[in-house]
Amino acid sequence: MPVAPLSQKEIEDRLAELPGWSLDGDRITRSYRLGSHFAAAAMVVHVARVQEELDHHSDLTLGYRTVSLAVHTHSVGGAVTELDFALARRVEELAPVHGAS
Repeated sequence: MPVAPLSQKEIEDRLAELPGWSLDGDRITRSYRLGSHFAAAAMVVHVARVQEELDHHSDLTLGYRTVSLAVHTHSVGGAVTELDFALARRVEELAPVHGAS
């Protein structure tokens, strides 16, 4: 399925539905704080599984008790697309399971 870059308005509308996510240049980003390094590592594994399922891979960073994502679509020149928001919504579903804030 082809994806197209979203307009600035479309990006802003979708970000309004995803508290904690923001636009940083040509990517949507979010960081999560977890209760332990183990919980953060477990969340990374689950996010990686979702990325494989969607065949859409973000920059995913594991810190001591943090998980950070930076998402954009390489196939359209690094712009933000609906696919990025689909991934963000799935990650938001995972976050409470891991105790992320």
